[in-house]
Amino acid sequence: MRSEVSHMPLPTTPDTSWMQGLDLPTRVLGGESPFGGTDYELYEEDGEFVLSVEAPGFEADEFDVAWDGGVLNVAAEHVDDERGRKRTYHRRFRFPKDVDEDGIAAQYRNGVLEVTLPMEIDAASHGTSIPVES
Repeated sequence: MRSEVSHMPLPTTPDTSWMQGLDLPTRVLGGESPFGGTDYELYEEDGEFVLSVEAPGFEADEFDVAWDGGVLNVAAEHVDDERGRKRTYHRRFRFPKDVDEDGIAAQYRNGVLEVTLPMEIDAASHGTSIPVES
């Protein structure tokens, strides 16, 4: 079963989103993804988060993917010596549930970086009912 976590750019107006503010560098620098439109898709499937980032023009070894206390940092740098150009990518994603950090895996193919982040067993449950008193 797949449930959509996010398929749109991060919000540009204040709200209480768990990803609020993580797109600040993108917004400050003029809008959307450097690759045009939304550059990522984030969804929940079979007890894990799946993050797909469209990042053409990089090599797998140019990515630095790191997990730090509920935040996934994705960065890449590509230097084109022939043209004297450098491209960089950096985005942070905050996750609302506990992630099994030992099970995080990343793979880069055909211009798409896919990161799978398994949820810890307790975090994948459907929640707890809370009684409401009157």
